[in-house]
Amino acid sequence: MKREVEVNKNPEYVKFIREKLKANNGYCPCKLEKNEDTKCMCLEFRTQIEEGREGECHCGLYEVIIHD
Repeated sequence: MKREVEVNKNPEYVKFIREKLKANNGYCPCKLEKNEDTKCMCLEFRTQIEEGREGECHCGLYEVIIHD
C-alpha cells in the first residue's frame, strides 16, 4: 500500500490555516498547548501517517490517502 499526504483542496481554507500557523509560530491552531508535539505536522498526524490510517489532520490542512 502506498500512503500519500495531500494538502486540502480548498485554497481559501489552506490560506486561512497557513495564516493561523504563521501567526502561531508553526504550532497547530487547533491545539491549546505549544510544544514539539503540536508543531505542524503535529505528532497526532505523523502517527496517523505511520500507522497507515486515512483521513485528515486535526485542523484539516492535510489528508492521508492510501492507494493499493
